[in-house]
Amino acid sequence: MRLRDFSPSAAIVSTLLTIPQLSAAFYLPGVAPTSYKEGDVVPLHVNRLTPVGSQVDGSLRSVVSFDYYHKAFHFCAPKGGPKDVSESLGSILFGDRIRTSPFELKMGINETCKELCDVKFDQSSAHFVNRRIAQGFALNWLIDGLPAGQLVVDEVTGTKFYSQGFALGRGDAKEMHFNNHYDIVIDYHEVTRGQYRVVGVIVQPDSRLSPKTGDGGAVNNAGMCGVGGLPLTLSETAETPMKFTYSVYWVPSPTAWATRWDKYLHVFDPKIHWFSLINSAIIVIFLTITVVSILLRTLRKDIQRYNRLDSINLDDLSGTSAVEDGVQEDSGWKLVHGDVFRAPSSPLILSVFLGNGAQLFVMTGFTIAFALLGFLSPSNRGSLGTIMVLLYTILGFIGGYVSARVYKAFGGERWKLNIALTPIMVPGIVFGTFFFLNLFLWAKESSGAVPFTTMLVIVVIWFIISVPLSFAGSWVGFRQPAIQPPVRTNQIPRQIPPSTTYMKPIPSMLLVGILPFGAIFVELYFIMSSIWFSKVYYMFGFLFLCYGLMIITCAAVTVLMVYFLLCGENYHWHWRAFMTAGASAFYVFANALIYWVTKLQLGGLAGSVLYIGYSALISFLFFILTGSIGFFASWLFVQKIYGSIKVD
Repeated sequence: MRLRDFSPSAAIVSTLLTIPQLSAAFYLPGVAPTSYKEGDVVPLHVNRLTPVGSQVDGSLRSVVSFDYYHKAFHFCAPKGGPKDVSESLGSILFGDRIRTSPFELKMGINETCKELCDVKFDQSSAHFVNRRIAQGFALNWLIDGLPAGQLVVDEVTGTKFYSQGFALGRGDAKEMHFNNHYDIVIDYHEVTRGQYRVVGVIVQPDSRLSPKTGDGGAVNNAGMCGVGGLPLTLSETAETPMKFTYSVYWVPSPTAWATRWDKYLHVFDPKIHWFSLINSAIIVIFLTITVVSILLRTLRKDIQRYNRLDSINLDDLSGTSAVEDGVQEDSGWKLVHGDVFRAPSSPLILSVFLGNGAQLFVMTGFTIAFALLGFLSPSNRGSLGTIMVLLYTILGFIGGYVSARVYKAFGGERWKLNIALTPIMVPGIVFGTFFFLNLFLWAKESSGAVPFTTMLVIVVIWFIISVPLSFAGSWVGFRQPAIQPPVRTNQIPRQIPPSTTYMKPIPSMLLVGILPFGAIFVELYFIMSSIWFSKVYYMFGFLFLCYGLMIITCAAVTVLMVYFLLCGENYHWHWRAFMTAGASAFYVFANALIYWVTKLQLGGLAGSVLYIGYSALISFLFFILTGSIGFFASWLFVQKIYGSIKVD
């Protein structure tokens, strides 16, 4: 409900994460470092509470995040109430709700056991918070733009790194303990004499019944602050009074400001990525070589035979010649030359899908390339989502142009409807699904619920920028001459003989669709983990290579399937090419369901609906993307082979 959350300037600056080797010392203007003098106030902003993996079995028990100042948590607020911190569009869409806090951090000055406020937890609030502790929720703070985390040691490599967020509380078999004390350890680097910069933040939370009990003996006794005392347990049968406290410790560090994010960007067992990448690359290379060799060898013989046959005066031959029989028996794809370019069924819908698929294809490529080249700063939260939304909006011209050219090539006559549906149908499905799922977040009072005003901003941006650009692209596309097929189309459709089992729609989709999915399977696992477990994903180098392998695989296997389809004298290849390549989205969704069963224990209806709904939405967009890749590769292939033969 906050229009001011949308920051146009933040929307232009780019993305959440990048590869440290390429971008460690490169930052765009506007993301400049902040230097502090001793005693200067360093801002501590608070963000939403997010669920993370359980410490017991590693499973995720919720997908709903909550605002830091949700009334049930009773966290201390600054004087005058918390104020919103300007966020980018992508940050809001991903659920970030950054606000000011009452914490006072002064550069270079250690402070122990500072009191924030005294609060009382009623029974309902205690029940709510205890449930969040059991689900493994974590707090997320930002100090000078750096996320507060905890020091973790990778068991495989022994590398030390910072994990974002820290626990709301801890639990045992009997009861939950609420963390009400925070030891804030801040690494700082001296740039010049008297000028310091924040380069790392660790928060060690603890549950303490009272700062005056335990080993401390008193509030300010050697800074013990109740260490070793009884933990704080929120009672669900009576009110629980408690006190929030914190300590601040400043530690000098040799880490430069430009490389301060390296501690947070950790690759878990990089051998898995390399093994998967090499494995996928080998499969794709062998697959591509196989497809090319089969097609080139077979097609060269077919084309030579066909052209030789056309040069022979068949009138001199008596009956049916052996040459002609050989041609018709070995290769049936020439037999359908008069029907192969016949317009498919529902050409309007197919052209709209292909236009949006081309738009998605270019947007994905640009986004990954920008991240790969280091143009996107890791300190600008949510800019990955921002750049994707803005690129898809600006690339509406490409969607309209491609849709119009394809529809005109199909001989479509309802050009006005094509112009209208291209920028509205697929985005409308996505926005409608997103709005429906957002209702569940509103009902759960989640911070992940996108404010209505932000949704209104997205709609306005879409209709003011993307729709006119799409209309302009369609206008240019329809003014271009139609793409002419290399052969004429017969007036009477040819009868299609029965096909073999593996060439029927469902079996062929299942067989072909699994190969593009195999090229991205491992990387997809890490992407899903970063989305649902609130982890950082920045391995765009691996993603770029996997994206390229997926494109090659989609094109190769779909072309091979279309060749076999035409050899079986089936000329209905348009939708088959689109659906067969798009069938990899079925495996993406099936993988999401397996991930849901094995890694998640959501329990409630809302969490399950949200997970399945967002997974289905991602799979739908993946279906449009891969289907378009398969169709255009097949279309180019069909144009080439039928343009290489002589037809009377």
